[in-house]
Amino acid sequence: MNQDYITADPWAIIEEGFDHERVKSSESLFSLGNGAMGQRANFEEQFSGDTFQGSYIAGVYYPDKTRVGWWKNGYPEYFAKVLNAPNWIGINVTVDAIPLDLNTCKKVAHFRRELNMKEGWYKRSFVATLPNDVDVAVDVVRFLSLDLDETGAIQYNLQVLNADAEVIMVPYLDGGIKNMDSNWDDKFWNITKVSSENDRAFIECHTMKTNFSVCTFMQSQLFVEGAKIDTIHTMDSSDNRVSHSYKVQLGKDETLTLVKFGGYTVDRNHPKDGLLKAANQTLDNAIQLGFEGLLQKQKDAWGRIWEMSDITIEGDVKAQQGIRFNIFQLNQTYLGKDSRLNIGPKGFTGEKYGGSTYWDTEAYCLPFYMATKNQKVAWNLLKYRYNHLEKAIENAQKLGFTNGAALYPMVTMNGEECHNEWEITFEEIHRNGAIAFAIFNYFRFTGDYSYIPEMGLEVLIGIARFWHQRVNYSEDKQKYVVLGVTGPNEYENNVNNNWYTNYLAKWCIDYAVEQVNKVAEEYPADHKRIMEKTKLTEAEISDWSKVADNMYFPFSEKYQVYLQQDGFLDKQMIKVQDLDKSQRPINQKWSWDRILRSPYIKQADVLQGFYFFEDHFSKEELERHFDFYEPFTVHESSLSPCVHSIQAAKLGRMEQAYTFYLRTSRLDLDDYNKEVEEGLHITSMAGTWMSIVEGFGGMRIVDGTLSFEPQIPEQWNSFAFKINFRDQIITMKASAKTTTFEITGSEVLDILVNGKSITLEPGKEVAA
Repeated sequence: MNQDYITADPWAIIEEGFDHERVKSSESLFSLGNGAMGQRANFEEQFSGDTFQGSYIAGVYYPDKTRVGWWKNGYPEYFAKVLNAPNWIGINVTVDAIPLDLNTCKKVAHFRRELNMKEGWYKRSFVATLPNDVDVAVDVVRFLSLDLDETGAIQYNLQVLNADAEVIMVPYLDGGIKNMDSNWDDKFWNITKVSSENDRAFIECHTMKTNFSVCTFMQSQLFVEGAKIDTIHTMDSSDNRVSHSYKVQLGKDETLTLVKFGGYTVDRNHPKDGLLKAANQTLDNAIQLGFEGLLQKQKDAWGRIWEMSDITIEGDVKAQQGIRFNIFQLNQTYLGKDSRLNIGPKGFTGEKYGGSTYWDTEAYCLPFYMATKNQKVAWNLLKYRYNHLEKAIENAQKLGFTNGAALYPMVTMNGEECHNEWEITFEEIHRNGAIAFAIFNYFRFTGDYSYIPEMGLEVLIGIARFWHQRVNYSEDKQKYVVLGVTGPNEYENNVNNNWYTNYLAKWCIDYAVEQVNKVAEEYPADHKRIMEKTKLTEAEISDWSKVADNMYFPFSEKYQVYLQQDGFLDKQMIKVQDLDKSQRPINQKWSWDRILRSPYIKQADVLQGFYFFEDHFSKEELERHFDFYEPFTVHESSLSPCVHSIQAAKLGRMEQAYTFYLRTSRLDLDDYNKEVEEGLHITSMAGTWMSIVEGFGGMRIVDGTLSFEPQIPEQWNSFAFKINFRDQIITMKASAKTTTFEITGSEVLDILVNGKSITLEPGKEVAA
């Protein structure tokens, strides 16, 4: 834990007291999103202190040219950047000609922020003494509408406490923004028109290179003491900015309210020449509902989300707050409506990682969306990868692979690889296996096989072809080996025979062969179409199987464990507990050379394989590998604690599982990795959900049957969650004394609880 200023609350994230040093961290923690757009929790009024401004639009990106000292063949030409979009939230305020700026105020008292997760809104309030000794009380509520997802709303209340005063409020749109992480300080946006009509204003622009067209819009209304006033405004504009200035004489203790609606219309959803018309229609809809009407719809929409996705924990407020924060942010980032979109590691909360898609989606996020939404949402995530298959084949071709071999990108916006670190781009090829595993996992959970003959088999064939070509045959070992790779543990680069990568390669080939045969038997028309399209032959399939059947896996006879890679035991095997705490985190304290020569593991690597393929190994094998590798794991990846929590629970080590759970659930709230100001760790938040459902709930699919092995941390009185399993909603409630299950719908369902078969009937709660 590196920070502890967030008040423990089951349904809210609360900060009390103003601290300049916390502004950027809080901008991340209080971020808003609605799946279509998002923004950091920047102040509406000007702030001259240290801040990280950020507003983002889903699917809109810029190909920032790669900047490296030494170009390598096959290198991605650009790194895709989620773009800092034109800012629509701004409302500058002056009181008797003095700007309201919390960085220059004489005093800031009663400062409070609240992110209400239950209802989906953000509130900020304070009392400030300006340099002219005027005291003002400010109360601001903001949200991004889930129903009208091109629209956000702000209600800005200001009260002068100790004098009559002239107050000027200036809502504005600003297109003169840039990304903090730009490689070349390029101009990302080209503004084509700035306009104003009555109380509405617009900035029309498009991105450079990618040519996404966007219209940013706003409309404002003013109220004094709750009564709407018609105030003539002054309009000011420049090449990239437009503002409306409203001047009001405000009596002492009177409240001035400015309601501002704003947002974006994008050519991903409208004709390029129809964005202004769409913006006006969106504003018409918002004005018709009004702030309170739109807010009520927001509360209702979040109520529906929580009805299915909530996890309740009794007896541990910090644990409860942590899991709801994770679930809330996941739903703010992705709602599954659009198969063209995916889940970036930072979501709408920052620019790091480019806002692009990683293997995190398939490995960590898919289970959350399968179980808390309907299978169409998960289908869309899989369809996203099928839509990018041709690009994956092109990515492999750039590296010298042929015959339709597919290498899915480590980082992408459109299917093309855009990660510019060679040890990741060229070597962290295990991401290919996560794509195949997601296809398997989808069928295992939903029972819906249709994706494989329609789309998935082509993906599996491309991936199998890649692994077949990527291996070498070792005459010395008389086995197939995989050289020059980086596993999930990115603190080991350019190693030979990373066990997890080799195991995935074998499994992917075996699974692809199995599905080719199944489709041939059960879907002959699809099989014929796919064989003709891919030109796959029985001889090629036979060659694949030779590789899978003779794959090399490094193993230690001494420790009876699979080795993370060849030579792992050549390191100085000092456990993390014996490492001086002043040296942590090593990624911020050590040189890269020193890290690479150490035994320290960034995140689950061998144990990631044991997580994916738990049913391939005995519990004793899991325990042996967990005991060997966890003591060398520094957990400096956000994806690490959740896997270890699940496995500790599987081994009955509940105190350790609970500790890992707290770390994953409060990773950002407590800033464990000292980087929350850069944005939140969205994709790992799905791992937090898994650590409860799969860890403490022990949920698995065993031969097509839903299975639970529930346990409860001693710090909790009870916990409960819901699962949408094959269109049937199962509720599990667990306490120290009993576990109950209930099913909604009209059909009975047989489940396993601690290996025993139990029949669930609608309307009947069953104790296990």
